[in-house]
Amino acid sequence: MRLLVVEDEPSLRRLLVQRLREENYSVDDCGDGESARDYLAGAEYDALILDIMLPGISGLALLRGLRAKGDTTPVLLLTARDSVGDRVEGLDCGADDYLVKPFAFDELAARLRVLLRRRSGGAASDIFRVADLEVDCARHTVTRGGVPITLSGKEFAILEYLIRNAGIVLSRDKIGRHIWNYDYEGGSNVVDVYIRYLRKKLDNGFSPRLIQTVRGAGYVLREEE
Repeated sequence: MRLLVVEDEPSLRRLLVQRLREENYSVDDCGDGESARDYLAGAEYDALILDIMLPGISGLALLRGLRAKGDTTPVLLLTARDSVGDRVEGLDCGADDYLVKPFAFDELAARLRVLLRRRSGGAASDIFRVADLEVDCARHTVTRGGVPITLSGKEFAILEYLIRNAGIVLSRDKIGRHIWNYDYEGGSNVVDVYIRYLRKKLDNGFSPRLIQTVRGAGYVLREEE
């Protein structure tokens, strides 16, 4: 899943990016509202972690602009302002959630998982199933037919993206831009390489085959037709 972190305090931003990448998220980051607007114009994100007090364009102004354009990307606001009025203002601007600094990373991660579940169609948990494949996105565990399967961070990130969009054909470019950061260059075969890794672990020796190629379009996770 691909995130954008907008935070003007460099040490906090670096920490958030590091911890989120350890959780296998693809993360872009910046420290001001104008840069954030450029990132959002050039890429699709699964969620936005947004500080309110930013140089240039404020977080709330950026949020208002997104919602005015019909952009429904989930937004988690970060702020040191903790009054009821401040929280109400942020939520009224279109935020999906609000976290007051200082905060525990585990709480931020939990709130983020809730936002991503909503974006995935309101799933009741972080566990997704297709046929006998089960993926627990919170625990980062995978089983097929009850057999535990060990994946690398990137393999898990790609599988999570596929299973959250089960039945939907995803292009190589879309997968690449969700799993890698803003520096990803299309045209590379890195997505195909990781899909081969996943097929070897998830499909070889199991039935039905779940990771399918749609010629000229991309890949889809679904039961073989």
